[in-house]
Amino acid sequence: MNKIKTIIIEDEELSRELIKNFLKDLEDIEIIKECENGFEGIKAINELDPDLVFLDIQMPKLNGFEMLELVDQSPEIIFITAHNDYAIRAFEMNAVDYLLKPYSKDRLISAVSRVRQRIAAGHDKSHPEPDRDDTINRLIRQPLGDNLNRIVVKSGTRIRVIPVDRIIYLEAQDDYVMIYTDEGKHLKKGTMNHFEEHLDADSFVRVHRSYIVKIDQVSMIEPYSRDNYIMKLKNGAQIRVSRKGLKNIREKFNF
Repeated sequence: MNKIKTIIIEDEELSRELIKNFLKDLEDIEIIKECENGFEGIKAINELDPDLVFLDIQMPKLNGFEMLELVDQSPEIIFITAHNDYAIRAFEMNAVDYLLKPYSKDRLISAVSRVRQRIAAGHDKSHPEPDRDDTINRLIRQPLGDNLNRIVVKSGTRIRVIPVDRIIYLEAQDDYVMIYTDEGKHLKKGTMNHFEEHLDADSFVRVHRSYIVKIDQVSMIEPYSRDNYIMKLKNGAQIRVSRKGLKNIREKFNF
């Protein structure tokens, strides 16, 4: 029998014990590590390459979503949380399932069964399963609408947490976004649309398809050519402004 190597990443000991108790009769589940926070979780996943991870979303230091952005491996994920607000985002990250506390043993066993099916079928994690929308609709009462207050980036083996209020502007670079701060610049995989949707609209404005700028960093906007403008920032950077971007700016600055 091939064992399903499993890691539990949960900051509450009682919750970890409950998971282990529910799993104890499943002969194909092998718990190889328990972690109390996201930093421990990253290290464990990268070093042990598990098949399955039970992952809490709300944890100190790094939350579950931030943690997954930084790991090198791609295990099957079962999210465990006391809040249903994150279900859409969880399934966007291709979670196998999303267990809402308090959950029953049968509910957890059902999630593990889906893991077995995906592993046996050699599931392509880049494509959602057909019943994904139904599962989301069953779980969700309201969408994830919280603004970002920090961004986590990885550089080599180092992890940096960037408070959003330190950002000056963001620039699109293919499948990545370069984040410019008062301390330097950091590259993160992602899209400008994601940041436009999740950064505070009262503090940031999309001025071009390739640029999002923190409003209080703007020092001047001047014509560059017909229908083109240049935005100068307090740090000396010069940002191109598109026609749509100029409309966004006028709405923000009321001119």
